[in-house]
Amino acid sequence: LFLIVLGYRWDSIAPIFTGAPSLKMVMPTVQALTLTSIVIGVATLALMLSLVMIIFRYYKTTDVSKVTKLQG
Repeated sequence: LFLIVLGYRWDSIAPIFTGAPSLKMVMPTVQALTLTSIVIGVATLALMLSLVMIIFRYYKTTDVSKVTKLQG
């Protein structure tokens, strides 16, 4: 909600070059921050899933108590 309020401008256009720079445009920073947040979230999820796959291949389980017992 904060990012929406931050980037919204009343009676403004999309931040695409239209040849009329005198018009008010919305802030493209908000869209960039939102997209960056989504990309970082997906990358983190992929990293954690690959870590779980490695643990499962090595220990044949994903149960934390069994993994710590097998670890010694």
